Amino acid sequence: MFIIIVAAILGIILALALISIRFLVSDHLAKKFYKIFAAADLAMIAVILGGWFARSLVPDFFIGFFGNVATVFLMTQLICGGLVICAVVVRFFYRKFHKPTKFEPARRRMLAYALIYPFMSLAVSLYGNRIEKNSDVENFYDVPIKNLPPELENFRLAQISDLHLGAYFSLERLEKLLQRIADTNPDLLAITGDIFDDVNMNPAAIKLVDSFNDKFKFGIYYIHGNHEHFRGIYAIEQMLAKTKIHFLLNSAENVTSKLFILGVDYPSRAPVMNSGGDKERENLFAEARKKFVDKAMENVPDDAIKILLAHHPEFIDDGAQRNFALTLTGHTHGSQFGIFGVPLFPVFKYTRGVVKIGDSFGYVHVGNGSWFPFRLGCPPEIAYFTLKAV
Repeated sequence: MFIIIVAAILGIILALALISIRFLVSDHLAKKFYKIFAAADLAMIAVILGGWFARSLVPDFFIGFFGNVATVFLMTQLICGGLVICAVVVRFFYRKFHKPTKFEPARRRMLAYALIYPFMSLAVSLYGNRIEKNSDVENFYDVPIKNLPPELENFRLAQISDLHLGAYFSLERLEKLLQRIADTNPDLLAITGDIFDDVNMNPAAIKLVDSFNDKFKFGIYYIHGNHEHFRGIYAIEQMLAKTKIHFLLNSAENVTSKLFILGVDYPSRAPVMNSGGDKERENLFAEARKKFVDKAMENVPDDAIKILLAHHPEFIDDGAQRNFALTLTGHTHGSQFGIFGVPLFPVFKYTRGVVKIGDSFGYVHVGNGSWFPFRLGCPPEIAYFTLKAV
């Protein structure tokens, strides 16, 4: 499903680029631009896919540089194509009601002020690649909980997720992010997977995260995402065992008083996105989720305040079924594109933000890293949750 969606998006970008050209330049130039942009797009796509599949063989510097260039180039075309289509539609209706006295097909086909569209698109693309992608925002939420013990009133935890360490997320940025969170003095930091995503960087990254464990009163709690399973899962677990990081693998820990943190693994049968109506896979996924949560709950008292850490957002349903106070998830990146806080590509059951089911509070983190180096209307975040009695 993911490969199909990526292929569809790349195909749309190429189609929009070719369509846009005929409205921005003359017929004579359009024929030349068709060939140039088609060849350039195919080259950029090859760079992106080649860098992804050969990432273990290519230095991060080269992947980062060429990946950023390719992303800006392709996103500029996608945005420009969208702007051109909107302009053409507006012009069509304008002419419908304000017919010009003289019509010249060759001149009228081109949009007025044609250079504005590519330059505006380039500016937006550079913003998404160089600024918004690297600008973590802070979001604060109160979590109402019935029968919350007085000593847990105003207990605050922070969440980060989906850093995807590698060419587009450095150890230096990770250190700055952890220090920024530590400076706000939350009681606990939760990391909900897809952080240790580079075989060469993982050892140093685990040591770095461990060095911050004591800067949080109750430490750092971590669970696997799906990408850790691709980057030497057993080596990661062996390194984690030598740290103070609270690694939860279908297990739970008593934090303080009646507060328990539960953490589950990423089910191997989990659909990366929506299952597309595949009932058999949905049932297998549901069974795996239940098995993992049941395992994590084995030694947790019934009257405990339970917070579940899970990578896939559909675990929110499992948390709600068991009346967990809070379920924190990630995985979706919030779609990386949004408008007014709404994801443009909601290909998951829960894609972004708060999910309230009964008395259970769920959250889908938009991630701190990226599938590809671009975000627009969906900046990376640090999410803070404060427990409140009701």
